[in-house]
Amino acid sequence: MPYDLLLENCRAATMAGAVPYGAIEDAAIAINGGKIAWIGSRKDAGPAKELVDLKNCWVTPGLIDCHTHIVYGGDRANEFELRLKGATYEEIAKAGGGIVSTVKATRAAGEPELVESAKQRLQPLLAEGVTTVEIKSGYGLDLETEGRQLRAAQRLGEQLPLTVRKTCLAAHALPPEFTDRSDDYIALVCDRIIPVLHQQGLIDAVDVFCEKIAFSPEQTRRVFDTAKKLGIPVKLHAEQLSDLNGAALAAEYGALSAEHLEWANDAGISAMARAGTVAVLLPGAFYALRETKLPPIDGFRKAGVAMAIATDSNPGSSPALSLLLMLSMACTFFRFTPEEALRGVTVNAARALRLSASHGTIEAGKAADLAVFDIARPAELAYWIGGNPCRGVLQAGRWSRPLCV
Repeated sequence: MPYDLLLENCRAATMAGAVPYGAIEDAAIAINGGKIAWIGSRKDAGPAKELVDLKNCWVTPGLIDCHTHIVYGGDRANEFELRLKGATYEEIAKAGGGIVSTVKATRAAGEPELVESAKQRLQPLLAEGVTTVEIKSGYGLDLETEGRQLRAAQRLGEQLPLTVRKTCLAAHALPPEFTDRSDDYIALVCDRIIPVLHQQGLIDAVDVFCEKIAFSPEQTRRVFDTAKKLGIPVKLHAEQLSDLNGAALAAEYGALSAEHLEWANDAGISAMARAGTVAVLLPGAFYALRETKLPPIDGFRKAGVAMAIATDSNPGSSPALSLLLMLSMACTFFRFTPEEALRGVTVNAARALRLSASHGTIEAGKAADLAVFDIARPAELAYWIGGNPCRGVLQAGRWSRPLCV
């Protein structure tokens, strides 16, 4: 039987196999029913109902932004100005800015408003070849608004050509009504927020901000224990501003990922390697906060810890709307190789979202989420600063961005 669609005259960075980028020169990709049916040399391709000539472009898996906070109300451009005048992230947070200021704006926003504003922020990512995003809550800090954020994330997946994974980050900051009562708030998160939203089918994973300005390792354990009882995977904001042994804690619970990790220590790195926990590194936040402490990239490499990259798109510490720019930043700031950077937004990002079986590589049986780039070599995706060579995007086998080559 002929394939539904055959993409031919292309080069494929499959991100699978032993050769660099999993590259196949003079490739063809066959698609049936929204999935990849076959990939290989063009001379070996079978018949298809529709043939598309990609004019020697490179094809990659659809890009995956595996850490965003892209659903929220308002913005924090004023804090950008404060940081430029010398205020630190911690000083702004302690003065009532930071996450808590976005909580106020998000609580005041209705679900339609949250959906529409997030759509606008997602458009640049979709235009670059992003086909999957993780969206965290954490700007509600009460049951009603956390649920509203996660329902907005769900709507985005229904209304856009996008796979959305929803992460409950209710333990993101202490809401103002719980000032000096952090244990009471964690009790609310564990006893009410997570169980109710899980029952409503709104949670794919649970996250915690484990940091001196947020929640302690002991409080993090309480949240993780709740998630474990409910069978929900966990993730952790760890070691962004200080070393609280969060990486090791994440690994202890078999976390899908630990994220930020500038202050991760050797014991935490080893624990992550044993647990298979992905290191999600966020160069946008590193840049926006003008950090100087680099994540221990060589330590992750030597230990064999998979490294992903994401925008951390949020209104305060990383107002980033370009995943391709994050590839460039990862290479420049963190000394990734271009291949490591591309793996960080494909195969390793899929692993961080528990999507490895269906996303992240170009292989038969996986979702036909593909991005077409007019480049001479895959390294160009990390080389250009601010460029977008994407010429077409397939999501589940359909052109979400019409081909233009």
